[in-house]
Amino acid sequence: MNFLAHAWLARGGSDDFLYGNLIADGVKGPDLSDWDAAIAAGIRHHRRVDAFVDSHPVVLAVRERAPRAQRRYAGIALDLVWDHFVARELGLDMKESALVARSYRLLATRQAPARLATLMPVLVEQDWLHGYADFAFTCRAIRGIGQRLSGPNRLADLVPWLEADYVNLESDFARLWPAVIDALEVPDP
Repeated sequence: MNFLAHAWLARGGSDDFLYGNLIADGVKGPDLSDWDAAIAAGIRHHRRVDAFVDSHPVVLAVRERAPRAQRRYAGIALDLVWDHFVARELGLDMKESALVARSYRLLATRQAPARLATLMPVLVEQDWLHGYADFAFTCRAIRGIGQRLSGPNRLADLVPWLEADYVNLESDFARLWPAVIDALEVPDP
């Protein structure tokens, strides 16, 4: 799962908890003592979501379907693909979202960890969370992430497979997402 899915699952928590979920990929290591308690709880929640998703039988089966040469990178691409399906489920291609606005407000007014400092302003300015509703946009984002990795762009190499396997991925998401929600959604107060 990527930013949008993490935001959706954390939306019932405080702004600090939501912010921790949004920045967690930029925070390394187990020591979260430098973070406010609610932000640290959000970071831990994000990590639980990632561990749950990465070990879920649906995701393991999808990764096995990925082309062998790019299989190692499939998890990164799938995180964005899952956000695409979340955006579609939330109708973000047709309406503005209060959750997206809340997430952008938090990201625009707080300092992101150094690893995400250059990404966050672009994410907000270019409205990536609504953009994920468009699969072509999602594929461009996947290619863009691949450009930032060292070596050949293995993520770009995955895009033709993602496009060809779209119907199967949509079906996989329909089985995965309810399990993630049941296990890890923080309900509205």
